[in-house]
Amino acid sequence: MNRREFFLASSATALLPAKGWAMTHLRLKAGPVEARILPESEGSTRMFGFNGMTPGPELRVRQGDRLSVAFENGLDQPSTIHWHGIHLENAMDGVPDLTQAAVRPDETYRYAFDVPYAGTYWYHAHHRSWEQVARGLYGPLIVEEPDPPTVNHDITIVLDDWRLDQAGQLHESFGDLHDFSHAGRMGNFARALFSSALVRHGDRVRLRLINAATARVFSVTITGGIGKVVAHDGMPLAVPVPLGDVLLAPAQRTDLILDVAGPISFALPTREGPYPLGTISVSGSNPAPFDTPIRPLPRARVPEPDPDRAVRLGLVMQGGAMGGRHRGDDFWAFNDLSGMSEAPWHRFARGETARITLRNDTAFPHGIHLHGHHFHEIRDDGSFGHFRDTTLVDRQASRDILCVFDNPGKWLLHCHTLGHQASGMKTWVEVI
Repeated sequence: MNRREFFLASSATALLPAKGWAMTHLRLKAGPVEARILPESEGSTRMFGFNGMTPGPELRVRQGDRLSVAFENGLDQPSTIHWHGIHLENAMDGVPDLTQAAVRPDETYRYAFDVPYAGTYWYHAHHRSWEQVARGLYGPLIVEEPDPPTVNHDITIVLDDWRLDQAGQLHESFGDLHDFSHAGRMGNFARALFSSALVRHGDRVRLRLINAATARVFSVTITGGIGKVVAHDGMPLAVPVPLGDVLLAPAQRTDLILDVAGPISFALPTREGPYPLGTISVSGSNPAPFDTPIRPLPRARVPEPDPDRAVRLGLVMQGGAMGGRHRGDDFWAFNDLSGMSEAPWHRFARGETARITLRNDTAFPHGIHLHGHHFHEIRDDGSFGHFRDTTLVDRQASRDILCVFDNPGKWLLHCHTLGHQASGMKTWVEVI
């Protein structure tokens, strides 16, 4: 990676509903864009985006609103939009061949769904996602609390990496079998994209981090203030924890609240030292800085699991380079099966609790994402950990999750290293 430090002023447009609206109507058009990934002196990069930009426009709605989005496909290939982390009607989930047909070029498809939980979410393509997301077809989706915390700035930060050639264009190695069988499509250039790039000394800021990379696990060191982590994957922590390095698997999100003491810098630790991802600059001082402690976000009213009656299941991640053999027919498998079967991996009665042991028998970490639901990570002592929609399971490790399957429909369960998903590491469940 080149060691170039720079930041991006707002490239995302906030689309806020008028006060009192319960329905927000939006339009997202997918198509080719020219993006400023490298410094301005090095030219633009040909990518995909929504509404002429990548990331796509930042969509902001309020908890309890109904979002209506007309998706226009201006690409030369089919596509869909998945609303990552949203507990929505199954038909709106955006998974081709499971919840809808892919939207063909020049066609329009309308998504309409309620947003029951506040938090940091995102939207992205789910057809050929290993290519379309890598080309930039994604954007932030922010659901605001009815009574949000008082801060001076609410800043969205998208982390990504890109594989660029010598001309600064995306390397056309999409679908590379080495990537699929190893760690995924890793970029040779990374940065953080900010929705705002200027704060004051003494400001209190909310930072919403989204890992939009198709494969890279970002371990991010954040300097420039004292803060606490307040949410993961959109869901508040009962007790905020002091800020340390933030670890984000592909598709994971983390919210923090920070009291600014200097420029806020983001860096990726490497063996050669910190790789700078970007800096939010400081100009001036806040004449009335906060002197109150950082408090928890409003608690999400989510269904309570019943661990004593939970059905016990096991899902084993198999395959890949340097991995053991399995009976699937692709690089990767869950429980000796590669890809989607006609029947669901498991069928749940609505409201049923399941405790699932996720065991990683491979040589690579995997971020496992469940559509339409969140789940509790179970700590080694048996207590409830974070409430997430994507969990990172390290190589040769295992993790138990506890989930209330209360959302009816057919839901995808897959690795969010998108090349792994494309080459076998996916299945589905049904809630009836």
